[in-house]
Amino acid sequence: MLTGITVVDFTRLLPGPYCTMRLADLGAEVIKIEAFPEGDPGRTHHPQVNGTGAVYLSANRNKKSVMLNLRAPLGRELAFALASQADVVVESYRPGVMKHLGLDYESLQQAKPDLVYCSLSGYGQSGPMHQLGGHDLNYQAVSGFLSANRDAEGRPVVSEVPVADYAAGGHAAEQICAALVQRFRTGKGAYLDIAAADLLASWMGVHAAMAQEEAYDGLGPLLKGLLNYQVYETADGRFVALAALEEKFWHNFCRAVGRDDWETLADTSIAANPEIYEEMKALFLTRTQSEWSELGGEVDCCLTAVEEMDTWRESPYITGRGLVFSLPFGQGREILQVRAEQIRPVDRMTPPPVCGADTYEVLRTKLQCTDKQLEQYAQSGIIAKGEAATL
Repeated sequence: MLTGITVVDFTRLLPGPYCTMRLADLGAEVIKIEAFPEGDPGRTHHPQVNGTGAVYLSANRNKKSVMLNLRAPLGRELAFALASQADVVVESYRPGVMKHLGLDYESLQQAKPDLVYCSLSGYGQSGPMHQLGGHDLNYQAVSGFLSANRDAEGRPVVSEVPVADYAAGGHAAEQICAALVQRFRTGKGAYLDIAAADLLASWMGVHAAMAQEEAYDGLGPLLKGLLNYQVYETADGRFVALAALEEKFWHNFCRAVGRDDWETLADTSIAANPEIYEEMKALFLTRTQSEWSELGGEVDCCLTAVEEMDTWRESPYITGRGLVFSLPFGQGREILQVRAEQIRPVDRMTPPPVCGADTYEVLRTKLQCTDKQLEQYAQSGIIAKGEAATL
């Protein structure tokens, strides 16, 4: 869908690279600019897979890597020349850094008026917190999202999944695609200020509407406190999720387990039915997760397994949708990848690039640099020496 679109990517770690990987998966040519000599810090962050950061491996397929010394004027000139030819520029530095480098939207727009430029940050480019450092947990906290996810003792739960990072990256890709539609329609470029905290705050719409009521106490009592919207432990120590909110699903479940008497409950809250809650917990302990999952596949009652990572890859949904595939990485090694769409064939995917592997090729083809110029750049410490750097 995005074949013919060129993206110059100044992002690092997870939110920005996830955004540009989404664009690359859709066919865009993504040129990842990495700082010379260290490269994307996601490459070396823990946890690692065979010596390479899992964050980097998970969010950088289908890209080209160009290493440039952005501390040097010539390095910034080369970066500017590449960016000024692009359709899209994405950056994730702290506000003000790109202006300091001369790679901000205002500077590049003069060279390419129809440029789509996206700044992806935690707190946005303005506001009282825009210069503060932060991570996923901070964005969840500031947005109100964290307060809506609590454990049984009422404490906010720290998620293993970096929700803000992925959400902001996906949202940025959506906004970039919308800006490209506008550009094709009107010829106008766009500047996009995407903040992770903004995006999570937008997910709080139902809570915000309900907060106008004096008796508001979150959605927990409406969802977490229900018999028919609950996670239950199974006989093998695993879990299943029952989400039979609608009456028809609840009735189907009750009939399937031989408890027609539960169908007539006027109130399915745990608080009103503590004895039945104990009975349901005991009931789920009589079968294994796979047995309950099989029942959920046969009976239309919104009952599914809580997939653990040891079985997730082989689960019916993941395999049925073809969401996991492997790409070659290094000598005889492969890395697992997860796709989010069914558009680009797996056999046209390329693995995350070695740091700086495409520097010479991109500078030759995009900027018509000669071998003599490339050699001079390497001697001056602007790019790495040799056709493909290894980091």
